[in-house]
Amino acid sequence: MKIKTKLVLLALCLQLGLFLTGVCAAAPKAVYNLLIVDSQKGEPYHSVREEMLKELEKAGYLVGKNLKIQHYSIGNQEGATRSIWDKESKNSYDAIFVNGTVATVGFKKLALGDKKNSFVFGAITDPIGEGVIDAFDAPPKANFTGVCYPVKVVDRLRFIKQVMPSARKIGLIYADMPQSHSYRKWVEDALKLPEFKDLQVVFRTVPFVKSEEGHRRMAELAKKDVLDLNAQVDAFMSPNDQMGVQQPFPEMVFKNATKPLIALGKKEVTDDWGATMSIYPDQEGAGRMIAGMIKQLFEGKPTHAIPPRWPPVGYAFDMNKVKKFNLVIPPSLIEAAGRNGVKVIYVSPNKKISE
Repeated sequence: MKIKTKLVLLALCLQLGLFLTGVCAAAPKAVYNLLIVDSQKGEPYHSVREEMLKELEKAGYLVGKNLKIQHYSIGNQEGATRSIWDKESKNSYDAIFVNGTVATVGFKKLALGDKKNSFVFGAITDPIGEGVIDAFDAPPKANFTGVCYPVKVVDRLRFIKQVMPSARKIGLIYADMPQSHSYRKWVEDALKLPEFKDLQVVFRTVPFVKSEEGHRRMAELAKKDVLDLNAQVDAFMSPNDQMGVQQPFPEMVFKNATKPLIALGKKEVTDDWGATMSIYPDQEGAGRMIAGMIKQLFEGKPTHAIPPRWPPVGYAFDMNKVKKFNLVIPPSLIEAAGRNGVKVIYVSPNKKISE
């Protein structure tokens, strides 16, 4: 009887020990450490990062209280990732957020497969082509997961056919950057589909200027191509790179072309930078998705249990420019643009249409 009692007590002690171990494992830390590395200052990195931090704050992770951040911007200099890693790899980070293609590629070369560190990427064009993941919506192959940047190319081309059904030739001027080369290949592959047999994209390239303000110089260099292509094309589409998403490029196109610009992002339209319309990757939505992934890492979930995702999509129209270029937008897209607070339609009552 005594032996039986001892065995029962021992079993209870073991169960209590396992329970307490589980409680300790689930207990929140006093401070979480997050390393952030942006490819460049400005968009789209600013919107992604700020929305991510706002969402983490809503989840109870407050900068200066229980969240400590180390933040870098590398000016599109991939080599800068080496000096950052030399300094930071000895520190213990609960998550590392790499924001953009150049930052992601730099840290992939330094830490892919490093079991000590978990990376979440954002605003990268082609994480599959760059070798950090093998597929979306599937367990990551290593220690990188996240949310990519672009809208799928076929969806962007379908959007162009919806808003400009008579368009046959589109001009695409891009910077000589890794994400741009990936994007061009996607466009060329998409154009082989039967549904785009009557659509042609004319490509032009400008040199990649590696600096925080390099996008301004690249937009200046692109001006001659805009002037050359203007008489040949029905519209321009912004490139999927730093030149395309920053303000100087759509401003330059609007000033020098007589054809509409289909933007890559939202602000090019909604902030009156010069673009007429866009089917855009919702970077605020992507930031919230990234925050959810980082939160899961903070809670102890392994990277391989957090699948990488495509970003949510929105539509934006500057109706004054739509009228200027004599375009007719399908009512279904107008409705989609104004729905749910994520998709935006922009009409400025103070702007006058240029004749």
